[in-house]
Amino acid sequence: MEVIHPRCAGIDISKKDAKVCVRIQGRGTRPTEAMVTTWGAMTGQILDLKEHLLNERVSLVVMEATADYWRPFYYLLEDEALNLVLVNARDARNVPGRKTDVSDAAWLADLGAHGLVRASFVPPPPIRELRDLTRARTVITRERTREIQRLEKLLEDACIKLSSVASDITGVSGRLMLQALIGGQNDPVVLADLAQRRMRSKIPELTDALTGRFSSHHRYMAELYLHRIDAHTADIEDLSARIEEAMEPFRLARELLISIPGFSTTVAEIFIAETGADMTVFPTAGHLASWAGTSPGSNESAGRVKSTKTRPGNRYLKGALGIAALSAARSKNTYFSAKYGRLAARRGPSKALVAIEHAMLTAAWNMLTTGELYKDPGADYFTRQAPAKAKARAIGQLESLGYQVILEPLQQAG
Repeated sequence: MEVIHPRCAGIDISKKDAKVCVRIQGRGTRPTEAMVTTWGAMTGQILDLKEHLLNERVSLVVMEATADYWRPFYYLLEDEALNLVLVNARDARNVPGRKTDVSDAAWLADLGAHGLVRASFVPPPPIRELRDLTRARTVITRERTREIQRLEKLLEDACIKLSSVASDITGVSGRLMLQALIGGQNDPVVLADLAQRRMRSKIPELTDALTGRFSSHHRYMAELYLHRIDAHTADIEDLSARIEEAMEPFRLARELLISIPGFSTTVAEIFIAETGADMTVFPTAGHLASWAGTSPGSNESAGRVKSTKTRPGNRYLKGALGIAALSAARSKNTYFSAKYGRLAARRGPSKALVAIEHAMLTAAWNMLTTGELYKDPGADYFTRQAPAKAKARAIGQLESLGYQVILEPLQQAG
């Protein structure tokens, strides 16, 4: 097999140290050398490792993405002369047999020397910082949702069925009622009268829902959960303000993305943070969709397709796309809603949502490449593409209901 990098290094990283294999391809009768050394994971030791690799004239360094332990090595070893490549552990899995840190490092060096590894996408520093902010906001938002769910379970324990009437128990009306319960008010009539705006039409239902046994224990726990919810809300607002500052260089890209049906400002910010908004990293829209985990898998043997399950992708981007796809599927008179309706009837809602995510990524890639706003093809896109099929389908549906269909073309206005 052809050797592309005669001097290549493989690094197997752990929390405390790293095994480094420097592979030097032999020439003629000279055998190939593979020297394995151990280096610590502290900053000074990693910088010493960098000098060692430069002295060895290594042209490619391959390291495996192990948890977050690869970050110090990658960030400190970044150098044009070293050509760092971060690889997914799934793509660089060793041959079954002996499994040690030393053999893993040698295997990575061997793969890199023959050009058999694919580099993972590692964004530049500004995008890394934006990623940290958006991911922290996502995690805290999920934690706040869990606290709200714990509060709802507590209310169920107290026989308070507020969530059966109010869709958001921490909304304006729900918050007033909870504060009154914590303050000692147990009269359901008084509590229901605290409803605001449209909730006032549900006062009779609220009166029944607020009749329970809210004890001092429930007051203490409810106050605790509300305090934690408020703390998470404050953190989310603080992070959103910081993200707004970090988004300054990407405002144009965000404006383009939010023109896609289903894309909120939050989804657009997550998309930019995870992809870097630089579509030159992805040669085609298909590459972006595959990287995000929304493309059908390919598993075929002996002419038989065994599976088309999508491969794992970026979970933060996938989560945001799922929200956007669900919103677009519920929209009215859009291409995405029409596409979802067609696919959900044949393939089911789950696969239809993944198809919408794929279509959204394709649109986003083209928009960020050309700099043009999203132009919706329209809900009648598929009808316009195949009018004969649409007509035959409509006639068939009416005939199945017992109608005789006679078609006459509309007269065009003169």
